[in-house]
Amino acid sequence: MTIELSYTPEVARQTRPIYERLRHVIPEAEWGVHAPYIAAINELKRELNAVLLVHNYQTPEIFHGVADYTGDSLGLAREAAKTDAEMIVQCGVHFMAETSKILCPDKTVLIPDPRAGCSLADSITGADVRRLKAQHPGVPVVTYVNTSADVKAESDICCTSGNAVRIVESLGVDRVIFLPDQYLGRYVAGQTDVELLLWEGACEVHERFTGQELRDYRKQFEHISVIAHPECPPDVLAEADYVGSTKGMIDWVGDHHPDRVVMITECSMSDNVAVEHPEVEFVRPCNLCPHMKRITLPRILRSLQTRSHEITIDPEVSQRARKAVEAMLEVA
Repeated sequence: MTIELSYTPEVARQTRPIYERLRHVIPEAEWGVHAPYIAAINELKRELNAVLLVHNYQTPEIFHGVADYTGDSLGLAREAAKTDAEMIVQCGVHFMAETSKILCPDKTVLIPDPRAGCSLADSITGADVRRLKAQHPGVPVVTYVNTSADVKAESDICCTSGNAVRIVESLGVDRVIFLPDQYLGRYVAGQTDVELLLWEGACEVHERFTGQELRDYRKQFEHISVIAHPECPPDVLAEADYVGSTKGMIDWVGDHHPDRVVMITECSMSDNVAVEHPEVEFVRPCNLCPHMKRITLPRILRSLQTRSHEITIDPEVSQRARKAVEAMLEVA
């Protein structure tokens, strides 16, 4: 399928309302590159009855230009579970596409680049979980959604950064195995009396931040609010004014309207939130996720054109993983 990708007057007209919202985060000189892809993607997804689920860490031209639904892992999982579209294109990383397929086994689920992985998800395997269960018989397993289908299949229930404490406490036990993010686990352990047995996984983006960086921001910028994701190390969270999930951080900015803020998380999220809050000055920490950045407008268009790359999961694994994800959605 050949699609004309010129920045014609018609493409400019079609995409002008989108650009007006993005004007203060994308230079107009760049728009002529993005606009033809945005117009083509939006037309093609309607023809194919496809929806694009776009994570908060995607770049603004994707997040605001072609998304049908945006959000964090939990929000996108919920949208996947209820969409009546025939095709889902997951503009995130591989485990998110797997989660969509787990919840929608009869739908076609695509990821524009199968190399879009996750250091955290890669830190643990289903075999690792089976060994932990053998070492701690009877202890329930709470697994962060940032994991493979194989790991979810070995779990009792999944969680996100936004509902982890609630999920842990919903089990009514004194002790749980909490996987795989060590920093989120330490944060959750500080919010509950339940004992958490942790794994030494970490997100390569969030673990690069340091408490000293945050102190330096406060010295450099007057009246700056510092908000951080709980995947960050403890010294970072100790310096933050607010700690919360990606959705929690977005809501905090909307509720508090700070004059100046730094969001200690993946860099593109600041750009996306800035679109909605032009009155707020965003200081960009700019730790980029190399996996999220594999998702681009050209790859999204090619994914729709060629129906690639399709996510497949062993049915038995998918069925077991679905129980853990649905258990989370029932609590969340």
